[in-house]
Amino acid sequence: MIKVVTAEERHTSDKGAIHSEFSFSFSDYDDPSNAHFGCLLALNDNVVQPGQGLAPHPHHDLEIVTYVVSGTLRHEDDLGNTQDLTAGSVQVMSAGAGIRHSESNPSVTEPVRFIQMWFLPAERNLKPAWDSRWFPWQEREGLLKPIVASGPHVDCLPINQDVQLFIPKLMTGEELSIPSRGERRTHLFMLSGHIDLQCGKQKFPLRPGDAARIRNAEELTVRSTGSGEAAEFILIDLP
Repeated sequence: MIKVVTAEERHTSDKGAIHSEFSFSFSDYDDPSNAHFGCLLALNDNVVQPGQGLAPHPHHDLEIVTYVVSGTLRHEDDLGNTQDLTAGSVQVMSAGAGIRHSESNPSVTEPVRFIQMWFLPAERNLKPAWDSRWFPWQEREGLLKPIVASGPHVDCLPINQDVQLFIPKLMTGEELSIPSRGERRTHLFMLSGHIDLQCGKQKFPLRPGDAARIRNAEELTVRSTGSGEAAEFILIDLP
């Protein structure tokens, strides 16, 4: 089963300094029929204006993954971590028993766009932790390379949930095969460019901001269809 959610179907939250598009119920957007997809609770597409940000605030019992699409995002937390994350950077934060953090845009001229995802953890009250890494697009072009994963994966950021996250980039005309994952879920979110998502005889054209929620599917094929613009997307394998 494949359900396509278009960019226009997301909920818009525009507070001036921070513009967000919510894929699932979040903050003042409450839709019980769109509360989560498996253990994925939130996928927020945020743009923060120069010099603005989110004030320090707490979380607990969440696995939070953030991908910086463009600009620079400054992270600070009460574990003592401070980091300026540039485009292509991914950070993971295990809120566990409790963590307090802030995210802001240190630039005085350029906005920052970042995708933030919330997952339910496999266990509660874990020790809080944070990590980050920069993943240049050349390492991801045409590949299903895990960026975030549970268990003993090399060159991955850790997450306390049975999840694998990929951020492939496909040049125009390139194809990527996604093996069948049985009864597991797959979530695909478009960052840029255009693709055709094919499953058997079904074909779904997707553009920036569109998403596909996939369950019990056979092998999938993704083909970049943009004229001169690469396609970049987030692909999540989850229970």
